[in-house]
Amino acid sequence: MASPFLSLSRWLRRGEAMIITCASFKGGVGKTTSAVHFATFLQAFAPTMLVDGDPNRSASNWARHGKLPFAVIDERQATRHARAYEHIVIDTKARPDEEDLKALADGCDLLIIPTTPDALALDALMLTVKALRALGTERYRILITMVPPKPSRDGDDARQMLQEAGLPLFAQTIRRLVAFQKAALHGLPVQQVADPRAAEAWSDYEHAGREIMA
Repeated sequence: MASPFLSLSRWLRRGEAMIITCASFKGGVGKTTSAVHFATFLQAFAPTMLVDGDPNRSASNWARHGKLPFAVIDERQATRHARAYEHIVIDTKARPDEEDLKALADGCDLLIIPTTPDALALDALMLTVKALRALGTERYRILITMVPPKPSRDGDDARQMLQEAGLPLFAQTIRRLVAFQKAALHGLPVQQVADPRAAEAWSDYEHAGREIMA
């Protein structure tokens, strides 16, 4: 059976929506957290739909309390609902196959690749970049997530390594904060959770969102 992403990307090529895709060759790097919060950011501008294409259905589980400000739709139903939304964010499965990656890269305005600053995640990131280069796409940007607090230099070291490799990066990084775990647990965007650093956590994604819109 054809990938649901193929028909979705064909519809998106009509230019009627802003499409943002979050993809990674490794789990646990903040892919779904990023998709949820970029969708939250975009919803402030226009109706936004998050397409849950991860078999783990992490975004759908996040949305089960009905407290997210945007719609979360299963990938198999996405084309039926897409016309009702101006902005679409896609949360993909970890390590998408070549067919899906090509469909997603061809159909989106920006492919966001989250990575944590540890060696395993950075190795997986380079596999993703290699696959994208093989497909001939340049519409991607890397987001460094779960950056540990000082005095750790992990975030700075990862940024330096990626810059030296000439890879496109968000200027904003996402800090490793407990507020994000609380947000997933309670089915909320992070700025709505009861945590003293919730506003800081949201500001990270808000600034990254502004980079998308710039």
